[in-house]
Amino acid sequence: MPTTMIVGGNRGIGFELVRQLHLRDHRVIATCRKSSAALDALTTSTEGKHPVQLEAGVDVTKDDSVAALAERLKDRKLNELIVSAGVLRQESLDNLDFDSIRFQFEVNTLGPLRVIAGVRHLMRDGGKIGIMTSRMGSITDNTSGGSYGYRISKCAVNIVGVSLAHDLRDREISVVMLHPGFVKTEMTGGRGHLEPEESARLLLDRFADLDLDASGSFWHADGEELPW
Repeated sequence: MPTTMIVGGNRGIGFELVRQLHLRDHRVIATCRKSSAALDALTTSTEGKHPVQLEAGVDVTKDDSVAALAERLKDRKLNELIVSAGVLRQESLDNLDFDSIRFQFEVNTLGPLRVIAGVRHLMRDGGKIGIMTSRMGSITDNTSGGSYGYRISKCAVNIVGVSLAHDLRDREISVVMLHPGFVKTEMTGGRGHLEPEESARLLLDRFADLDLDASGSFWHADGEELPW
């Protein structure tokens, strides 16, 4: 059975990915800065499934935090890795907050790169990596402007994913950028078109279909390949 690590698994879409993979009897490692009651419950599951391994206190913006995670997991091997941790803040041209923009870049762009670079030696050859991005990072699809920090950070993480797809190809590790849809989570203030459960199910369908031919591509959870 596969071992899958979800980065940012304490709430929202990340938690749903953990929960659904747990139900599919994956060996799941869930990282987060701070756990939640729902995630804690999965770490003590007695329903015949493997309890989720919780790695709390992981900050994707800190080199030493990611290095410590890699050291704790040094005897594990990962088949799959999905980086779901992210932040969304709003800025307009009339209300720019450059500290906020930098923070989103640190979490949404450098965070996935830091984690994947830090644990890539734990990945089995032929494994899969998913990066949670957004169609708001698409240059072609930007028809409304605004949201500078979020758009910049998601556009940048898309090119991070493409570079990783090239750099990891010799190990037959596939990398995909995934847009979850407009999901009703804390991040979106409860607004959206999809519940987290449905988004996670669709994302896992896309992830299951991933192979080297599709490595470096950018997909909507509903199966649409998105423009850059």
